[in-house]
Amino acid sequence: MSTVSLKHIEKIYPNAETKRHKAKKKDDDAPKKVVNLKITEEGVHAVQDFNLDIADKEFIVLVGPSGCGKSTTLRMVAGLEDITRGDLYIDDVRVNDVAPKDRDIAMVFQNYALYPHMTVRQNLEFPLKLRKMPKAEIDSAVNEAAEILGITEYLERKPKALSGGQRQRVAIGRAIVREPKVLLMDEPLSNLDAKLRNQMRAEIIKLRQRINTTFIYVTHDQTEAMTLGDRIVIMKDGVIQQIGTPQEVYDSPINTFVAGFIGMPQMNMYDGKLLKVNGKYAVKLENAVIELSEDKQERLKAHNVPEKDVIVGVRPEHMVLDRAEGKMIKGTVDVSEMMGSQVHLHINAIGKDGIVIVPTLELEGNYSFKAGTPIEFTFPGSVAHVFDKVTKNNLEYAD
Repeated sequence: MSTVSLKHIEKIYPNAETKRHKAKKKDDDAPKKVVNLKITEEGVHAVQDFNLDIADKEFIVLVGPSGCGKSTTLRMVAGLEDITRGDLYIDDVRVNDVAPKDRDIAMVFQNYALYPHMTVRQNLEFPLKLRKMPKAEIDSAVNEAAEILGITEYLERKPKALSGGQRQRVAIGRAIVREPKVLLMDEPLSNLDAKLRNQMRAEIIKLRQRINTTFIYVTHDQTEAMTLGDRIVIMKDGVIQQIGTPQEVYDSPINTFVAGFIGMPQMNMYDGKLLKVNGKYAVKLENAVIELSEDKQERLKAHNVPEKDVIVGVRPEHMVLDRAEGKMIKGTVDVSEMMGSQVHLHINAIGKDGIVIVPTLELEGNYSFKAGTPIEFTFPGSVAHVFDKVTKNNLEYAD
């Protein structure tokens, strides 16, 4: 078993100005927010009340924009950052005060962190030699890791003779050769080009099927998160926004941040109205009134959501070019991008920029959408997301 539990984890970085003025601070002063992070008399709250239970052999991805606290959280699990408050458990043992070397974890960094004067074999052997393992066991473990990662032919080379993808394989090999309980990966693919990133994502998926360990993976790339994770933890400003499977967060985003962050291209969002027409919920965008699907009707009714101004979100791939009478939204093409199997139409509609993705098969060879071309589009009620204009929360899941 290799379970990890984070209970009410917080990381606060004291700030010099706060310390100087702490004695002068009034009791009734409200917490400030500076650069979107909460600031109190204690300092900058980089991670706030983080709670997560990770199952044995689960692949968890922490994802969010730069500065959201995901790497700080990973470094607290590794023991490289002190935990300000909360409890961290590995296999039900509290490890807040356990040294990194005694946590039985391994970490893969963004910049490879290989020893340049050592060969690949020596890099892989190094953590095992520190454990004073017998030479025969070291050789066996190194050869097995090299075979899993396809780097056997590079064992006698130095890192400078390897490509970026090969170096990252070696860095991963050095981590897995120890057979750690938990493997931590901090944006390991961000230094690679697009083609290599795609290859390495596939390698990591195959790797997790061959080794018995729990993965915690940090990235700012939502494509990596969607393809690698059993579950995704989406963070913003040190706070968890949503936890779920890739399909769950794609289909049911909890707020506009998650909706805009997950999915590529990002979700279109328009100002509209939530109405009740003949007892049924519908969204109104300009003159188009689109009735929502039955499952959405039930969730909105369960929360007794009233008619109101809302933000309507629809993914570009769910937009439909059509001429359904009375249900059309009018827009104008700004840019047309031919992507092979699809055409991406960058449009302006309802006073906002957005994207409509059209499969080329539906266009029957007519891919010409010049700038200024007027279009009309709609979408099914089953794919519309309705967000509160003030809280930005999805009204289907409102408290």
